[in-house]
Amino acid sequence: MISGRDFASGLERHGFDFFTGVPCSLIEDLLAVLERGSRAPYVAAVREDAAVGVAAGAWFGGRAPVVLMQNSGLGTSLNALASLSLMYGLPALLVVTWRGFEGKDAPEHILTGEITPRLLELLRIPFRILAADSLESDLAWAGREMRARRQPVALLVPPKVVETGRVEPAAASAAEPRPRAPGSAEAPLAVSAMSRLTALSIALKAIGGAPVLHANGYICRESFSVADRPQSFYMIGSMGMAPAIGLGLALARPARRTVVFDGDGNLLMNLGILPMIGAARPPGLLHLVFDNEVYGSTGNQASPSRSVRLDRLAAAAGFASAVAVSDPQALDGALHAALDAPGPHFVLVKVTADEAEVPRIPYTPAALRDRFRAAIQEA
Repeated sequence: MISGRDFASGLERHGFDFFTGVPCSLIEDLLAVLERGSRAPYVAAVREDAAVGVAAGAWFGGRAPVVLMQNSGLGTSLNALASLSLMYGLPALLVVTWRGFEGKDAPEHILTGEITPRLLELLRIPFRILAADSLESDLAWAGREMRARRQPVALLVPPKVVETGRVEPAAASAAEPRPRAPGSAEAPLAVSAMSRLTALSIALKAIGGAPVLHANGYICRESFSVADRPQSFYMIGSMGMAPAIGLGLALARPARRTVVFDGDGNLLMNLGILPMIGAARPPGLLHLVFDNEVYGSTGNQASPSRSVRLDRLAAAAGFASAVAVSDPQALDGALHAALDAPGPHFVLVKVTADEAEVPRIPYTPAALRDRFRAAIQEA
C-alpha cells in the first residue's frame, strides 16, 4: 500500500502544489499529511463543488491544483465540473476515492460505486485507477494530461491502496481570538436608491487594476458595459462559485489583491464559502455582494436576503471586516477602507432591482480564461 507521506511527496514531486477537498477515510493518511502542512497549502472545503472552484482560482494564480473527494462528491460537483472546469478548460487533478468498489461497502455507497467510472466517462474526464505500484507512472500521466488537454483528469483510488491509521492528525490548536468585525452589522440599513450599475461603476474605479471574479448573470454584463478589462473574469455558468475561485486565487497570490463581485442569490447558493474564507483568512481578498434581494435573471423572485443580513453572516464567519452600505458615498468609503487594510473584507452593497439594458459578453470561455490568466501573470 501507499503511505500518506509517499503519496504527498509524489504529488509535490510531480509539480502539484495546491490541495483542497472534502475528507474520505480511504485517504485519511494523505489528508493528515496535508493538514500538517508542507510546502503547498491545503484548503479544507465544505463541499466538493466549492473545492473545484478553489482549485480553479489556484490554477489562475499559477498553481497546479489537486481536488480530493469521495466518489459521492462527483455528483455534488457535477455542475461545477461541467460548467466551470470543463467549459473554460481549467486543469486540476481529481483524486477520487472509490467507495462501493466491487459492490463491497455500506448500502449508501453501492450504486455510486457501480456508476463511478461511467460518471467520469460521461463528463469526458480521463482517469486511471490507482494501484499500489503505479503511483509514479499515474502521477506523471496526470500531469501530462492536465497540461496537454487543459482540463481536469482523475485518479480513482480503490480501498486498501492508500494506508490508513498510520499518521497522527495535526493537533487542534486553540482558536485565535478575533475582534468583532467592524462595520454596520448591527445598524439598521437605509433603503437603497442606488442601482447596481452605479455601484459597479464606483467599485471598478476604486479597485484599479485588481483582478475581479464576477458572479454569473447581469453582474457580468453590467460590469462589462462599464469597463471591459482583461483582469475581469466573467462567469457564464457555475452559479455560486465566484467566491470559491476568488479564495483559490487569493491564496495562490497572498501578497496581491483579489476582488469578487458577487450577488445575493449566488452567495446564498454557496454559503459554506464564508467560513472557508474566514478560516483561511487571505489578506488580499475583497468580497463585494451586490444585493438586490431578488433572483433577477429568472423573473425577480424574492431572495432570502431581504430578511437575512448577509454581512452579519460574514462577520460571524471571521472576516476581518464586514460592512453594509446603501448609498454611493458609503460604498466609496467602505471600499477605500477595505483596500487600505489586510483582509479578508466583506462589503454588502444594497442596490435596487433595476437592470440596465446591456449587451451580452462576446468572448468565448477559452478567450476569457486565457486573457484573465495572462493579465494575472503580468501583474
